[in-house]
Amino acid sequence: MTDPSQVLLEVDNVSKRYEAVHALRDVSFTLRSGEVIGLIGDNGAGKSTLVGVISGTIKPDGGHIRIDGESKRLGNVADARAAGIETVFQNLALIPSLGIADNIFLGRERMRSGLFGLIRWTDKRAMRREVRAGFEKLGLRLPDPRTNAERLSGGQRQAVAIARAVLWGSHIVIMDEPNAALGVTQTEIVLNFVEQLKQHDIGVIFISHNMEQVLRVADHVVVMRLGKKIYDGATAGLSPRDLAMLMTGAADL
Repeated sequence: MTDPSQVLLEVDNVSKRYEAVHALRDVSFTLRSGEVIGLIGDNGAGKSTLVGVISGTIKPDGGHIRIDGESKRLGNVADARAAGIETVFQNLALIPSLGIADNIFLGRERMRSGLFGLIRWTDKRAMRREVRAGFEKLGLRLPDPRTNAERLSGGQRQAVAIARAVLWGSHIVIMDEPNAALGVTQTEIVLNFVEQLKQHDIGVIFISHNMEQVLRVADHVVVMRLGKKIYDGATAGLSPRDLAMLMTGAADL
């Protein structure tokens, strides 16, 4: 494993303004190897804009993003992925009629050649083998890789989407409300997986309105309010009530 103190992501004085609205006001924080940061705030706090900047979908007006100590210009999602950043949204972007392995390798299929290279076809067996090995490494228990995504539970689908990011080399994963539409049992699948990722040096930004879930998986919490970071510290000793009061401005710790 790498040094747990290694800084993967540095957000340095990032600002964004939409005419009269300051969506982000000089926001800074760091994400380290094997760390989960809970990013919380009420609607309009600036979370979505901040995630957009980190994931390459929004261009900031000022500030810097550094990955592994190197300043990066993230002009689009492809730039962010090339830098090792993947965002997993609630809508997942899985194709229901495809199997688990096919979804993970979508657009990056393993190919085999025959007849002196004149014929090529998808090597589904190799893809399934790699997926099984990857799941085992991550400690993830899911159905056979041939199982279509439409037959998976919500929690299993979310786990596949997260695993896809990790197995393709992303070392920074942003999870935007991953459990918003899930029941208790399915939520547990996702939370257990997030806890597993810490052991593999993955840095996670976990966005949720559920304070109990944030406190369970996050080592650190960044609280946003009206475009500003108003708290940045360890979760140890904090309660859901503490976080709610910080979000609403009823308290400053």
